[in-house]
Amino acid sequence: DLLYHLGMTLWRVACAFVLAMSIGVALGLVMGRSDAVDRWLDPWLVVFLNLPALVVIVLCYLWIGLTEVAAILAVSLNKIPNVAIVLREGARALSPDLDAMARVYAMPRGARLRHVVLPQLAPFIAGAARSGVALIWKIVLVVEFLGRSSGVGFQIHMHFQLFDVGMVLVYALSFIAVMLAVEWGLLQPWERRVRRWRAA
Repeated sequence: DLLYHLGMTLWRVACAFVLAMSIGVALGLVMGRSDAVDRWLDPWLVVFLNLPALVVIVLCYLWIGLTEVAAILAVSLNKIPNVAIVLREGARALSPDLDAMARVYAMPRGARLRHVVLPQLAPFIAGAARSGVALIWKIVLVVEFLGRSSGVGFQIHMHFQLFDVGMVLVYALSFIAVMLAVEWGLLQPWERRVRRWRAA
């Protein structure tokens, strides 16, 4: 049971992470490059940044139902504003000299994004990813606690109702072990790799 429920939690974390990072990076890049879009979206970012995660989760469950879609969407909505703000600042910090060089050499839009924009944004993306995973881990447990029938959060809820402290600790410590493995085995090495070009 432990491996199954850990797997379900990891699957939800992965789905929410990919969705939140994809939308957040796109929003942040557009907001950092366009003052008009930034002025229009900034109030919404402030609202979602300050909206309690519990409210977002409950509303998603009420509007969509107790489904996987609602669970993953609730987690993603709690993370997208953080990613967008970090990437907006990264987009504002892009070197105008490199941008001018790309225009002088008439680089295609795709090549400019790959070779000029993304390398400069990589440290910001890595920072948003690390902080994002830390937040998503926690929110996924709450989502499972409130409305799923599988996952570590669900198991902690069930054993809490049975006052089974031992099993609560087993699931909590297993979850922490997986979280640390992802952090040390994947995220930190990736962050060091994307920062190497700045030190060169």
